[in-house]
Amino acid sequence: MYPLLLPSFGWQELLLVLLIVLVVFGAGRLPEIGSAIGRTIREFRTATREATAEVSGDEPRS
Repeated sequence: MYPLLLPSFGWQELLLVLLIVLVVFGAGRLPEIGSAIGRTIREFRTATREATAEVSGDEPRS
């Protein structure tokens, strides 16, 4: 329908974002932030898997 309006990011843009995050949060908090992001992604995947299984009538996998 509509084209995806998100631009593609190159390595320069990703490096700039990483440097900004490093300056804003500091090196000490980066592992904590990474862990929180990983936990959030894991929970999202689990919820998505359960919702898909519920809609299709299958049992969710653990």
